[in-house]
Amino acid sequence: MIRVLIVDDQEMIRAGLRTILEAHPDLTVVAEVGDGISAVRLLESTAVDVVLLDIRMPGIDGVETTRRIRADHPAETVRILILTTFEQDDYVLTALRAGADGFLGKGASRTELTDGILRVSGGNHALSPAAVNALVEHIAEPAAVASDPAAVLRFVELTQREREVLTLIVAGLDNAQIAAQIFVSPFTVKTHANRAMMKSGTQNRAQLVSLAVQAGIRA
Repeated sequence: MIRVLIVDDQEMIRAGLRTILEAHPDLTVVAEVGDGISAVRLLESTAVDVVLLDIRMPGIDGVETTRRIRADHPAETVRILILTTFEQDDYVLTALRAGADGFLGKGASRTELTDGILRVSGGNHALSPAAVNALVEHIAEPAAVASDPAAVLRFVELTQREREVLTLIVAGLDNAQIAAQIFVSPFTVKTHANRAMMKSGTQNRAQLVSLAVQAGIRA
């Protein structure tokens, strides 16, 4: 059972999310809070697998909450999925760089939401089409490319197969889908992805995707 913490300042949204998540047989909501400080404190005493986090809240926002969670909880122990109405490039990039594992819009369907939680819980990334487009549009701007010229250099050590897997990850495929496409096992795909993260200095798949897009790697 995947344990989820809901963090949103609107009570009605929290209630709606709880209803959706608890209807899924593999998900359980262990708590819900209305601000980032409460979320950070709750994680000190409560076991949580995935934090479902709004990006705009009173006090500290979702990005700062993500940073504080990551300071004490690596991605291997707690996954963070941002859920927001704001899917612009600055929000997406900032959240992923802070350590978020995924980014979904609040307009996501029930299936997209639960699938997103399952994906990040399993070590994959979850990015809405709008979030991916925001990343692509960001690196398409000359100023954005010039702002981080080192991004390309962080992928120079990738093998051809690792780069192929990375390209498919950026395209939004999970391990099983990539494995079927390039005729290897899902474990082999995970190994290549882990090596790409290690070589690029990223901590999770969402950060890997963010950096890859900045480097111009896309499907």
